[in-house]
Amino acid sequence: MEPGNLTRASEFILLGFSEEPELQPLIFGLFLSMYLITVFGNLLIILAVSSDHHLHTPMYFFLSHLSLLDICFTSTTIPKMLVNIQTQSKAITYEGCIIQIYFFSLFAMLDNLILTVMAYDRFVAICHPLHYMVIMNPRLCGLLVLVSWITSALHSLLESLLLLRLTFCTDLEIPHFFCELNLMAQLACFDNFLNNMVLYFTTVLLGGGGPLAGIIYSYSKIVSSIRAIPSAQGKYKAFSNCVSHLSVVSLFYGTSLGVYLSSAAAHSSHSSAAVSVLYSVVTPMLNPFIYTLRNKDIKGSLKLFFGMAAIKKQLCSV
Repeated sequence: MEPGNLTRASEFILLGFSEEPELQPLIFGLFLSMYLITVFGNLLIILAVSSDHHLHTPMYFFLSHLSLLDICFTSTTIPKMLVNIQTQSKAITYEGCIIQIYFFSLFAMLDNLILTVMAYDRFVAICHPLHYMVIMNPRLCGLLVLVSWITSALHSLLESLLLLRLTFCTDLEIPHFFCELNLMAQLACFDNFLNNMVLYFTTVLLGGGGPLAGIIYSYSKIVSSIRAIPSAQGKYKAFSNCVSHLSVVSLFYGTSLGVYLSSAAAHSSHSSAAVSVLYSVVTPMLNPFIYTLRNKDIKGSLKLFFGMAAIKKQLCSV
């Protein structure tokens, strides 16, 4: 590679979904709506859990963390895309791209690990119900969340440091609506075999294989315990405690696998960007609906909260 073809990257160009000017207002409105629904829905869950002492249990402690992570996860990509559409600029600085990749990877990994921790929580609740509060004590719950944060932070730091080693060519266009790790690495001028091997190994170990194996193991034990319950009502009650979490896990891994397979088979990077909306935007938006619609405790807490708020408003207006 000749030196004239190399550059010290100062900014990248995010091509987004379409270059058609007439489609930009539609894309802006669609993503703004999904972002507001995601933030509002997850904030409601956090509000319900924090305001009702009956929900101060390990399961809802992890659920409130998952809701916070979903807000942070979508906030790493959508606001920048909305600003770019509004200002009719597709540029993002080199530093901004590295920061975006770091936090996107951080919160994606945290989502993965917290879902695994929640699977363990359901395993203890169903397989060891008499010892549930002893095993899932506040110290262990806090430790599980702390370990998840540390693991995710170190993994994201490793990815960012590997990207900082790369030298980029003059073509700095990213066919995506955010700085996606693999697409950015493909812009490197030199062979990045070492980077790819390290990234694939850590992603499979921490981002897919390890957590997914933990979830599958937990649910295999849960299914065995449910089958051993003699009454149909007892089986239904035990299974209903896992439905919401199992739905979120299926949605998370199903969309992630769909994105991986589509990116491997698709001839267009724009198609991959469109499919990635499923796990990066749609999944965090649907999580509050999954947990709220099937959860009487959350719905009851929200009704109580808004009922008390309405009463206070009436008293203040008198």
